[in-house]
Amino acid sequence: MNDEEQVWLERARNGDRAAFGRLVEAYQGPVYNLAYRMLNNRGEAEEAAQEAFIRAYTRLDSYDPQRKFSTWLLSITSNYCIDLIRKRRVTLLSLEEPLPAHPALMSDHADGPEAQTLNHEREALVQSLLATLPEEYRETVVLRYWYDMSYEEIAEVMDTTVSAIKSRLFRARRQLAEATTDGEVAERLQPHLN
Repeated sequence: MNDEEQVWLERARNGDRAAFGRLVEAYQGPVYNLAYRMLNNRGEAEEAAQEAFIRAYTRLDSYDPQRKFSTWLLSITSNYCIDLIRKRRVTLLSLEEPLPAHPALMSDHADGPEAQTLNHEREALVQSLLATLPEEYRETVVLRYWYDMSYEEIAEVMDTTVSAIKSRLFRARRQLAEATTDGEVAERLQPHLN
């Protein structure tokens, strides 16, 4: 966290709503993206992001300044999304809403229509494969490969151990490999899942 964000956080902890608004502006993208990847629904993700910020604001007194604010905020978001998933019991999947592009899925020549079509196909494939994973595996994969979080950060967000995170990632990669029965599909995705 930079010095300016630290000032906003301190002011927000003292009740300054405008300062918290600056934090919302700074983190609305990552919070929404995490919610969207977990819930796979734009409307639900928007509501979850709003709720995560409300919860963060009302719990600022419990924030430990020794932790990264982004990790704490993403933990609130993740936990709220897990609660939503558990409540609905059945994961609703929509392949019409594409997964925001991960840089590893982009080709070198993403300008042309052929490359764009290929990227959309890859995004839909990745989204459908993610949807096959249990929620805790999906969350772990998203935090690791889309947010480039360390094992330690993921463990903190998910309130578990580093060894549990490594185990979940191993099992998730194995399930994804099993889900890809087409050798070409598995071959295209393998570099992105290692």
